[in-house]
Amino acid sequence: MDVHAPHASTTGLDRLGGEIAELSVHLEAASARLLHLIRDFDTRGGWNNGFRSCAEWLSWRVGLDLGAAREKVRVARALATLPRLAQALAHGELSYAKVRALTRVATPATEERLLAIGRAGTAEHVERIVRGWRRMDRKAERDEAARQHTSRALHVYPAEDGTVTIRGRLSPEAGALLLKALTAAREALYQRERAGGSAAQPADVSYETRIRRRFRRARRCSRAVRGGGHGGAAHARCCDDRSSQRRGRRAARGA
Repeated sequence: MDVHAPHASTTGLDRLGGEIAELSVHLEAASARLLHLIRDFDTRGGWNNGFRSCAEWLSWRVGLDLGAAREKVRVARALATLPRLAQALAHGELSYAKVRALTRVATPATEERLLAIGRAGTAEHVERIVRGWRRMDRKAERDEAARQHTSRALHVYPAEDGTVTIRGRLSPEAGALLLKALTAAREALYQRERAGGSAAQPADVSYETRIRRRFRRARRCSRAVRGGGHGGAAHARCCDDRSSQRRGRRAARGA
C-alpha cells in the first residue's frame, strides 16, 4: 500500500489550481488591454465606416453577441474616468465580471470605496451590492427632483422708478427657459436701440405708461415660466404681442 499517493495527488491538484489562478490573472490583464484598445478605437471613430456603433462593429469583427459588445464598450468608456478600477483589472486584482458590475454605479468620488468592495467580495456579492446601490441612487434622484419642485418660487418687485427686481428659484428646465427669454429680450432691445426705435415712440404715450406696459408683459412671461412646460409658447405669444403693437404704431405713424 502506497501511503504517499494521496499527498502526491493533493500536491498535483494544488499545482493545477495555481496554474488556473495564474492564467486567470493573465486573462484579466488581457481584458484590461482589450478594453483600452476598444476605448481608443471608439474615441477615434474607427467603427464609423458603415456601422452604426462601436458595439455593432465589435459584433461583426470579433463575433461577440451584440449585448455583450455593448457592455464591452460601456465598461471601456467608464474606465476612462476610473483609473483605480482599470489598474485593478490590469493587475488581475479584480475580475472583468466585478469591474463590469462596479462601473454601473462608480464615479471618481466613490471609486475607492467600490474598489474595496470588489476586492473583499465575490462577483455575486458585488452584483448584489451594486443592485442595492442603484436603487438608492434612483431614490436620491427622486428626492432631489421633489426638493427642487417644492422649493420653486419667482417674485417680481417693481420699484417707483420703473425698474424691476426679480428673485426666484426655478427648476433647471424653467431656469433655462427664463434665461433664454431674457437673452432674447435683451437682443430685441439692443436691436431697437440701434435702429433708433426708442426715439420713435408716439408723443401721447408717456414714459411711465411704457414702463407699466413692459412690466405687465414681464409679469405675464414670468407667470408662464413658473407654469412649466407651456412657458415657451406663452413667451412666444408675448413676443408676438409686442411685434403686433410695433406694427400698429408704425401703421399709425404712416397714416
